[in-house]
Amino acid sequence: MSIICQEHFGIARKIVSNMTSESWETIPHVCVTYEPEVSGFLDMLHEINEGKEKAERISVNTALLKVITEGLKECPKMNSHIHFSRRLVRGRVDTFDHIDISMPVILKSGEMMTLNMHSFESKSMTEMKDAIEESITRANNSDMNQVMYEVSLDNTVHGLMKGRLLQTLMRLIGSKTGKHRVKTLHGARKKEYYKRAPETRLTKHDIEQGTITVSNLGSIYRNWNGACTILEIIPPQVVAIGIGASQKVPVCDQNGKIRTGEKIPFTIAFDHRALDMGDIVPFMKKLDSIFAEPAVLKEWI
Repeated sequence: MSIICQEHFGIARKIVSNMTSESWETIPHVCVTYEPEVSGFLDMLHEINEGKEKAERISVNTALLKVITEGLKECPKMNSHIHFSRRLVRGRVDTFDHIDISMPVILKSGEMMTLNMHSFESKSMTEMKDAIEESITRANNSDMNQVMYEVSLDNTVHGLMKGRLLQTLMRLIGSKTGKHRVKTLHGARKKEYYKRAPETRLTKHDIEQGTITVSNLGSIYRNWNGACTILEIIPPQVVAIGIGASQKVPVCDQNGKIRTGEKIPFTIAFDHRALDMGDIVPFMKKLDSIFAEPAVLKEWI
């Protein structure tokens, strides 16, 4: 047996590996699926977009982010961070009045980057669309290694302030030595990069931890006929939501007649230390009401 390829982790894979490992090591996950019938919702979105230029249209992703945001307003416990000490068996949950959605996106380079879409609780769908597009544009014009190194360094400093000396030392060794060395900007290139206005590139503010993570997995493979069955929660968040691809399915109406409809599978993963199943029911009921009466989308443009 021979190795056909060997690739050492770059900083993006280092960060993902570290965060997801911590997730599965520390968080008792509960994952549930939710599969609403969305035919009327998609028809309403088509009506809203009819006659508009492509740049002005509201995407399904943006509309679903708005729906999820409205659900979180109804169920604010899901929009929280947890702080728990197993040794002392002490904990608390901080619930936020702002909704900052950590949203993974694929850049033109093929890299995946999680962007923090701030203050979505107060934005219309148009404002959400503009914020997403502007963030992706800045991401495509940024040096990803440099941005992620800033965040990683910031996390390392915070760890040092909390007394995690050994962890800090090991991170420095892992990122600054040998084949695993993280490649960042130096000298004139670094100086020139930071001369650019923050409005033209990503900063730590754009990729810092959000209050909840929402991943549109269906956008990666639109013909996907299935649902995500398990999803990692990124600490200290208490919920992660995965959205699948829309699927045509047989639907039974109230009169018992079968028709062709469309469903979008959602996966909702929650931290059992912070939430129970009953805590997320208001969220699903709110989404049910929106999908049943999708004309409300017109009020959110």
